[in-house]
Amino acid sequence: MGQRSARVTGTAAAGPGTASKSLTTEALAAAATWQPSFGVQGLDVSGHQPSVDWQQQWNMGARFAYVKATEGNYYSSETFSSQYQGARSVGMVRGAYHFAIPNWSSGADQARYFVRNGGGWSADGYTMPPVLDIEFNPYAGRTISGFYFGNTCYDMSAAQLTSWLRDFGNTMRSLTGRLPVIYTNTSWWRQCTADATAFADYPLWVAAYPSSPSDYAGSLPSSWSNYSIWQYSSMGAFAGDSNVWNGDYAGLRRFASGYGVKGAIGSAWAALGGGGGKLGYPTSNEMCGLTGGGCYQRFQGGTIHWSPGTGAHATWGGIRAAWGSLGYEKSKLGYPVSNEICGLTGGGCYQRFQGGTIHWSPGTGAHATWGGIRGAWGALGYEKGKLGYPVSNEVCGLTGGGCYQRFQGGTIHYSPTTGAHATWGGIRGAWGALGYEKGKLGYPVSNEICGLVNGGCYQGFQGGTIHYSPTTGAHATWGAIRTAWGALGYEKSKLGYPVGNEICGLVNGGCYQRFQGGTIHLSPTTGAHATWGAIRTAWGALGYERGKLGYPVSGESCGLANGGCIQNFQGGTISWTAALGAKVSFS
Repeated sequence: MGQRSARVTGTAAAGPGTASKSLTTEALAAAATWQPSFGVQGLDVSGHQPSVDWQQQWNMGARFAYVKATEGNYYSSETFSSQYQGARSVGMVRGAYHFAIPNWSSGADQARYFVRNGGGWSADGYTMPPVLDIEFNPYAGRTISGFYFGNTCYDMSAAQLTSWLRDFGNTMRSLTGRLPVIYTNTSWWRQCTADATAFADYPLWVAAYPSSPSDYAGSLPSSWSNYSIWQYSSMGAFAGDSNVWNGDYAGLRRFASGYGVKGAIGSAWAALGGGGGKLGYPTSNEMCGLTGGGCYQRFQGGTIHWSPGTGAHATWGGIRAAWGSLGYEKSKLGYPVSNEICGLTGGGCYQRFQGGTIHWSPGTGAHATWGGIRGAWGALGYEKGKLGYPVSNEVCGLTGGGCYQRFQGGTIHYSPTTGAHATWGGIRGAWGALGYEKGKLGYPVSNEICGLVNGGCYQGFQGGTIHYSPTTGAHATWGAIRTAWGALGYEKSKLGYPVGNEICGLVNGGCYQRFQGGTIHLSPTTGAHATWGAIRTAWGALGYERGKLGYPVSGESCGLANGGCIQNFQGGTISWTAALGAKVSFS
């Protein structure tokens, strides 16, 4: 760290106090001017940079710095004080780091030496937490002043190294009130600690130099799923090594201030991996006084809310944003009652709240469901059903106090009178063409029901029904025409499925509707009656309801002599036999 010239050339350190990072597993940055496109820029320096122009570094965009203070228990940097004060004098947030030589002395011994020589911490908002730099042994294979430094892992087992780390960390916490940040690289951590998983409560500073410009720090050691600082280059643009804080400047200042985590919120944070988990480190203290006696605390990656009735649960990402847009705990959803749960269809996740649930998927974003609409969606299989994920929140203010919510595969409408029911596909299209709930059909009173003749389906509405078949599409029936069709057996009858909606404006206030096998005509005087076949043809030849016969006043009646049938009209009768065909008799 901060020892660029030796690192770039790959030369071995000359002796204790001159340690430089090995190039064994880390590639150098492709360009000395490249910087990640996110976060807050910073640098780290050591005695290898005795003269740093701090104002220049500030003007270049650096807002924090780490300075080497000590190594082992035998070396303290002669440039530490001037560098530490120089960084602060231009307004930077700054901190100290210790280069570990674990086989030289105990972790506790080196922690005490570090604190005595600049490695302290204060909650002033400008002092970064102390750092433990532990990485490839810079003196591997060498004996200096009678001391053999061992191999790249300091001739220590993974168990010995992790025990040493804990000894250093616990001592630092007892002396300063902070656990140290661990600076390391994934290669060394995996090789020398067996990829230890028990250090998520320590902030991570990861060294990883992409072979070409990339905003990706690479895979992390198993203790962490997130990092606080990324050292992305030892070639610039800044003096020493170049780093980025994984957050905004306000978060950097809060990190320096050392907010604590305690109680139920602390337990929830620890269960999610602590600072090495998805939430990262706290960026505020716990704040209380919320609805229902609740409290919350902000973290780098999200927030934990707690209330006496719900316990403590975290929110982050798209689900958190969706909850926030509804008013957080003051909204209809109330407090979270679970953490985010993933692994759903299409890479989706969901989180439960007191008043409902928020579902998220990469294709739809995050939307809430609650109440009757949520119940109806659940009865259809939630995101695994025909509707898929929600693509909007519930929208209210419809006719009769109704609400609706859109989903990938359709919509659910709710009203206090009808409850909640889904519409989709051709039936939904036909309902929409008639004006949805504001049309003659009103709200749906059932979901779509299939299994009818010839692959048909239907759905009930307040004012009628829509029937669909692959051959005829979707059409509505209502009122007297629907009743007449029903008396004949609906789609199983001689008429079959409707092939159009009801059409009005006929003579004397009449209406009609076409079906596969014929037509039903309605007038206020005559009621609704069906016509089909030869009798319908003969009636049509005379001008239908505009002709001398007028409207039908009965249905077709068969069983006459010679297999004949007859149908009565306002102005006469049409009879039919196979031998004679259709004959008209006027009144």
